[in-house]
Amino acid sequence: MFSPAPPNRTIVLLSLAAFASASSMRVMDALLVRLAGDYGIGLASASNTVTVFAVVYGLMQLVMGPLGDRHGKLRVIATACGVSAVATLACAVAPSFASLLVARAAAGASCACIIPLSMAWVGDVTPYETRQGVLARFLLGQIIGLSVGAALGGFAAASGWWQWPFVALAAWFVVVGAVLGRTAWRQPSGALAAGGHPLANLLEVLRTPGVPRVVATVFLEGVVLLGPLAFVATHLNQVRGAAMPVAGAMFIAVSAGGVVFAWFARRIVPVLGESRLSAMGTAVIALSVLGIAWIPWLGAAPLTCFGAGLGFYMLHNTLQVNATQMAPTRRGAAVALFASLFFLGQSVGVALAGRLAEAIGTGWTLTASALAIVPVGMGFAISGAMRRKE
Repeated sequence: MFSPAPPNRTIVLLSLAAFASASSMRVMDALLVRLAGDYGIGLASASNTVTVFAVVYGLMQLVMGPLGDRHGKLRVIATACGVSAVATLACAVAPSFASLLVARAAAGASCACIIPLSMAWVGDVTPYETRQGVLARFLLGQIIGLSVGAALGGFAAASGWWQWPFVALAAWFVVVGAVLGRTAWRQPSGALAAGGHPLANLLEVLRTPGVPRVVATVFLEGVVLLGPLAFVATHLNQVRGAAMPVAGAMFIAVSAGGVVFAWFARRIVPVLGESRLSAMGTAVIALSVLGIAWIPWLGAAPLTCFGAGLGFYMLHNTLQVNATQMAPTRRGAAVALFASLFFLGQSVGVALAGRLAEAIGTGWTLTASALAIVPVGMGFAISGAMRRKE
């Protein structure tokens, strides 16, 4: 049963949890050179702290989704925050690189459920007509967390004790998890589904009409857009001559585009509707990424990166709200499948874009991304409009 309005306090708490989860994902990015020096290892080995988090994060979502359906989404999220606090603190006190890898894997596993189960809970308690605006508001935490995590890692890399961001994030997880745990027994925990094997639950979701369309789109979005966008900083540095700190900071502009969309989503979505919003988002993405690739003036980069972020969240938020409605009786499993395939798509996209960049350069790689997102996004928009006419 839907609430007349989802509890604002719970939405804020879930957004704060998403902030910590997203920050944990990105905090290690700028620390790789420091890790390589401190532990006497190569940069490729240091990057395993990012890879192991990402791989475990993606895989564990498939387990955590059905777990939330069975035991209550808020309760599982609150528990995950507590485990994340321990795992994140373990990163700060790890005595060796091997133990740091184990701690990062544990953090990836515990953080995996926070964002997808939060989205699923919003789907449980919010009518579909108003859900997109509520989801956009919740995602402010994730959007800001990605930028803050990267920034914390950058500051830590230049400080005497680089582990301090992990202590701060662990404390954040403790506070949010404790308050959310108390709230979980006062607010609706979300729809509870009968038990069953996680794989059987996922197969049940996949057999639901309309699900393949949404999950295939988000997988392709990850491949053709998010993968190549990982090379924007490299492109601005090597082709446009931007200093690496400046080039890396352009991700803040991408996040700013997402923040602007989230802030105005409640007004924009009812006016445009899902199909026009996703179509316009696709067009904004394509034009912005082409601008990143070919506009020679470096001063245009913040604007084009902002446009890429705005367009991406216009499209992706529409996909997210569809994901929350794909399988209402298995909403946690459905959103977890959606998130896992999006994450897998990004991993595939980074690998493909890396090879493409070596072969034809970053400019043409970004151009290929801009062109490829058009049939993906427009196809989703058109198919959605056709389904609503039936």
